[in-house]
Amino acid sequence: AFSPQSQAYFALASTDGHLRVWETANNRLHQEYVPSAHLSGTCTCLAWAPARLQAKEGPQRKKRKSEAIGTSNQADLLALGTAVGSILLYSTVKGELHSKLISGGHDNRVNCIQWHEDSGCLYTCSDDKHIVEWNTQTCKVKCKWKGDNSSVSSLCISPDGKMLLSAGRTIKLWVLETKEVYRHFTGHATPVSSLTFNTIRPPNESQPFVGITGLYFLSGAVHDWLLNVWQVRSENKEKNAVMSFTVTNEPVYIDLTLSENKEEPVKLAVVCRDGRVHLFEHILNGYCKKPLTSNCTIQIATPGKGKKSTPKPIPILAAGFCSDKMSLLLVYGNWFQPTIERVALNSKEPHMCLIRDISNCWAPKVETAITKVRTPVMNSEAKVLVPGIPGHHAAIKPAPPQTKEVESKRKLGEKEVSIEERLGALDIATKKEKDDLPQTNSFPVLLTQGLESNDFEILNKKNKRQIFPPDTCRVYFSLSLKL
Repeated sequence: AFSPQSQAYFALASTDGHLRVWETANNRLHQEYVPSAHLSGTCTCLAWAPARLQAKEGPQRKKRKSEAIGTSNQADLLALGTAVGSILLYSTVKGELHSKLISGGHDNRVNCIQWHEDSGCLYTCSDDKHIVEWNTQTCKVKCKWKGDNSSVSSLCISPDGKMLLSAGRTIKLWVLETKEVYRHFTGHATPVSSLTFNTIRPPNESQPFVGITGLYFLSGAVHDWLLNVWQVRSENKEKNAVMSFTVTNEPVYIDLTLSENKEEPVKLAVVCRDGRVHLFEHILNGYCKKPLTSNCTIQIATPGKGKKSTPKPIPILAAGFCSDKMSLLLVYGNWFQPTIERVALNSKEPHMCLIRDISNCWAPKVETAITKVRTPVMNSEAKVLVPGIPGHHAAIKPAPPQTKEVESKRKLGEKEVSIEERLGALDIATKKEKDDLPQTNSFPVLLTQGLESNDFEILNKKNKRQIFPPDTCRVYFSLSLKL
């Protein structure tokens, strides 16, 4: 996710459990944080604190001398959801964990996090079918309620801050004050993966939806190549989606420019799983029957080396509109070492293919080799078991190399060398006399010989009670059962 307002930073939680914050201006790694439970509870979602919230909390918090400069324009807190249900609040100013929200919350994977701009509360949803409202000051649960009969996959807060969208099997619009369902939306056959409102905060905040019948939101689903547009409150009370945008694959990242009035078109950037970006520009003015296609498609590829070589596509991970709405920030390449670039948009071109060479960016940094090798200390009395029959100390003769004549004879169908002849070549006696038992001064080795060879003479030796004490026999007997 990009940081709010200036988009100076891009936070990325990679598959190795690390949180990395990159500077979008110079593509430099700003911070890296490794949670203590990054292996068992990897980060599943993240959300920057709103800029309005930071402006309110900034003067109240006591700042260090090192924080006095350059912190007013930064979003301080970054909320992280984990696979085990805990919520981490990471401070990008301090570079350390601010607090942890655990008690009374989720007991399963957290799927989405949303900040409330006015109250500073956190809203989270999980696979445990619940939605939780958190107080970030006390790190305690304010309210918890069941959001759906299955896992709740996505959340979104309305522009006026009084309604909450949740997506499970169906999309529900909740009244935050009473936690009651205002309206249901159905239209996706698969779980909804993204929800986004596309209207700015209304001028009249005293009552929700007064004078704004054109409040729309977008929804994308898993394995669904359509983005549906819904109208929250319409005069015709449409139950289905009023329009849809068609893409080439499942949408994984969505960004849009908020419209200030009905006449201003909405610009939409959709990053698909196939690594391409689709740009849409459309005025939301009611029902549209046919799916809308993209105005422009952007993809990135490597330069082809040679005449016959074909360029390979480079996946785009995220895309966000800049403040001027005429350029786009693209994040592409590797999850562990992404490249961030600002690209100017040209509405006249229906397709843009950017050729970029990122071989140097993907090359891992090779550390200096370790020259000091510490050999393990071995006990001189310890015996090492080598491959072969236990107790047999005869040197194993290597098998004679096969000549071309032998290979040609085998091809003609002659008999292969028998097992007895092979054992004879290894200098191992095929027959063993009953009285000639293998001798050893190590009881575990002797027992291993009997168990591996399944020799009852060794296992049922007359003086085994004298050789093995009772306690040792119990241990060896349990060992024999396991073998």
